[in-house]
Amino acid sequence: MNVKQLLKRYKTGERDFQKANLHQANLCGADLSGANFSGADLSGADLSKANLKGCNFDRANLTDADLSEADLYDSYMVDVNLIGADCIGAKMKQVNLSCADLRTANLARAHLLRAKLTDAQVSGADLSGANLSYAHLMGCNLNEADTSGANLTRAIVTHKEIIGNAQNTRVSHKWVTWAGSC
Repeated sequence: MNVKQLLKRYKTGERDFQKANLHQANLCGADLSGANFSGADLSGADLSKANLKGCNFDRANLTDADLSEADLYDSYMVDVNLIGADCIGAKMKQVNLSCADLRTANLARAHLLRAKLTDAQVSGADLSGANLSYAHLMGCNLNEADTSGANLTRAIVTHKEIIGNAQNTRVSHKWVTWAGSC
């Protein structure tokens, strides 16, 4: 499926784009709210400034995708791959990112108010200046993550998430890749 086909189908009311191949698609500023992209390949896609409210990205591949300033309010992103994704200033309020892989993702200034990051892999990610107020971070691996200036007011987090696993402190995430089935 190409971008033109996707937008045409969305405009006619279709919302189910499960397992769609949209690798490196340019969807900058697109309104795709409520769409189902579970299992889809959106790796390298430009979704910056897109309206993605209430979307389902369950098990989707968003490796190296650009989600900067995208509105993902109340989206379902369980088991999503966001390795190396650019989410600078993304609006991710109430997003369910449980078990998500956010290694080396750039979430600087992202709005993650009340986001659920339970058991998420966030090691090596940039969370500088992010709003994580009331976020659920239980079991989240924040090892090597940059949380400088992040707002963690009333976030549900323990010392374990902050310290991380000592055996992983020397792991470099510079060359992280994803080998999923999408």
